[in-house]
Amino acid sequence: MADAAGEEELLDYEEEEVPETEAGAAKAGGEKKGYVGIHATGFKELMLKPELLQAITDCGFEHPSEVQHECIPHAILGMDVVCQAKSGMGKTAVFVLSILQQLDPKPNEAQAIILCHTRELAFQICHEFERFSARLRGVKIANYFGGIPVSEHKDALKKETPNIIVGTPGRIKQLAKEQCLKLGTVRHFVLDECDKMLEKLDMRADIQEIFKMTPHDKQVMMFSATLAGEMRNICKKFMSNVRSAKLARNPGSPHPRRRLSRWIYNVLNPSPSSLWVSKPSVIPLVSHHKSRAWQIQLSPIPRYFHPPQF
Repeated sequence: MADAAGEEELLDYEEEEVPETEAGAAKAGGEKKGYVGIHATGFKELMLKPELLQAITDCGFEHPSEVQHECIPHAILGMDVVCQAKSGMGKTAVFVLSILQQLDPKPNEAQAIILCHTRELAFQICHEFERFSARLRGVKIANYFGGIPVSEHKDALKKETPNIIVGTPGRIKQLAKEQCLKLGTVRHFVLDECDKMLEKLDMRADIQEIFKMTPHDKQVMMFSATLAGEMRNICKKFMSNVRSAKLARNPGSPHPRRRLSRWIYNVLNPSPSSLWVSKPSVIPLVSHHKSRAWQIQLSPIPRYFHPPQF
């Protein structure tokens, strides 16, 4: 998010090579699905809405991939994410599930914008949003891209503004500049296959214009199969006041949710009017979620930090 502060406000995830023996999806009776490099835990451990968990089950998935296991706990807390992982690791589901988890759908209010470089990818992303939001009420999704008359998109937007916007930078910029698409309520900004867009200067310029039309306070997530060091730095320029928190895929390292639970455990003197914390890292996290009208409960014993349930 553009005004975030603190050590853990940016997750910089880079996939390591996975041995062939770990590849493939775990299936039960030939029905349950998973992603390449699945994790032993189930999706329930990611603390998602019941409606999302049911939709995941409906789609036949049982275990999250390593990328999802590492990134979703950060992303659902509104933290910025830069993620590099090869195709088939379930990167799309990271931002789809994270956005749907945080979404508060209101009529004619655009809350999330996802930019991609081809219409085929836009269709694919829309499909993922549609199937994972199948049990959520009131979620409106639409895609916009070149190759068809812009008048069709304008006519559709006169009738309804979707909550989730997917499209190519050129068409989205055109609709926004002509005031057909209002981006003043966007809370989530995503670039899928970000390297393929940002390496093209004209497309990067379109993205920058769109970015400036959205609020300063928003979550920014970027995903790619390949991301060189220079391109990674360009990505981070869209995220101000952040520090990298790169995660290694070390089975012995603590899960991000457990780190957060320890931060909450370090609150020494909880009271209704003030917070006295022993670790500065928790201050921006608590402040951010309190500013979004989430009630923060401070427990005397370690527990998972999951604001929507507190």
